[in-house]
Amino acid sequence: MSDIGCVRRLCVVVLALVLGGVVARGQDLGIKAPPQSAPVAIVNAMVHPVSGPVIERGYVLFDGGTIRTIGSMDRVPVFEGKTVVVEGKGKHVYPGLIAAYTRLGLVEIAAVRASTDTNEVGAVTPEARAIAAVNPDSTFLPVTRKNGVLIAATFPQGGLIAGRAGVLRLDGWTWEEMAVVQDAGVYVQWPMMRVVNMWWTKTSEQDQRKEIARQLGVVREAFTLARAYAARRAVDASTPVDVRWEAMRGVFATSEGGAQRPAEKATFVYAADYDQIAAAVELAREFGLRLVIVGGHESLLAADILTRQKVPVILTCVMDLPRRDDAPYDELYTLPAQLKAAGVRFCITSSDQPAHERNLPYAAAMASAHGLDHDAALRAVTIDAAGILGIADRYGSLEVGKSATLLVTTGDPLLVETNVEEAYIDGRKIDLNSKQEDLARKYRQKYRQGRDAAKDGAKP
Repeated sequence: MSDIGCVRRLCVVVLALVLGGVVARGQDLGIKAPPQSAPVAIVNAMVHPVSGPVIERGYVLFDGGTIRTIGSMDRVPVFEGKTVVVEGKGKHVYPGLIAAYTRLGLVEIAAVRASTDTNEVGAVTPEARAIAAVNPDSTFLPVTRKNGVLIAATFPQGGLIAGRAGVLRLDGWTWEEMAVVQDAGVYVQWPMMRVVNMWWTKTSEQDQRKEIARQLGVVREAFTLARAYAARRAVDASTPVDVRWEAMRGVFATSEGGAQRPAEKATFVYAADYDQIAAAVELAREFGLRLVIVGGHESLLAADILTRQKVPVILTCVMDLPRRDDAPYDELYTLPAQLKAAGVRFCITSSDQPAHERNLPYAAAMASAHGLDHDAALRAVTIDAAGILGIADRYGSLEVGKSATLLVTTGDPLLVETNVEEAYIDGRKIDLNSKQEDLARKYRQKYRQGRDAAKDGAKP
């Protein structure tokens, strides 16, 4: 081997070690919570079921990860001797917050390729499951749940049909333990529909139109082939399995005994502009898809279409800047209130990088500060998000029979000054320590020591 070849190999080895070290240092070293071992009763707290009226002085009793009873302390049941009683006087109990659109667990350091696992190679890769690539030890998970977010949907990125989204608990030893729904539905990143005519554009309008038509053709062809495959497999189980189209079988409406059955799984389509939203709704109508729009910057313009076709929206844009220079500064802050008034079903996400998903409640707070009713804002990050993700039967509100995934807080979780003091996921008490808290303790001690040393040095 030549000297140049040896140097190249050495560089590759060194780079691999460096990147491996970066990823290793990015791991969460906390211990995952064990299953609930005894009944827990949180008493004398202000309980916010979200799906019902607030209980001023209430209690929540849960066992085996499930809420068993909930009510007022005026008629509190007798707790068993082994029940762990948590005093909640002056505290509040809320359902865990739900982030409906994230890349949590898939990205650690965006600039380091080895720690980013969001993109598959190719334009059509529905067989890719985002949740199977989740890193349970991501350092972003502890700081996110520290701020009340306990459930999140994680999405792939990349091609036009990028893969399938998954819904996960933000605690667990493996991605299988974390999974609430391994396959929530196919994720489509809708092609741009508008020609860009700016000074920095290098591609002609004609070529742009050709590329738009080509990408739209790719999406349509994929759904056409997938539907044909699903129909063939329904009547002939011996049909050879195609992993791509097999992954899409659940997104189509089916007929059984002359009755139309809705699609088992959702089709999530990222669409910001009116043109994209309208085209996606038309595709869903044609192919019998259960459509969910993600993004929705111009969803108000498409409100009539969305309400008529009963298409919900995962709003990723509440904290974004306006899209046009002549738009009011609060155009997107007020969007949730306007959608609610128009009858569009929606939930709110932070639309931030994984490192900042903890800011989810503040996106809802911004909407509340700009016209959205506070209770609606809270629902937009709890029960409404759960409904759009298809998990409202288990998560999103405090009800008997639902998962004991809840928060004990010092106040309203939408307020910055509120602290989450305890969190439970399926009844398991979660460790709320995080890397950020460790760093805060470390540097407080540093300055404390420096201050003490300065005082000692000032003595005669």
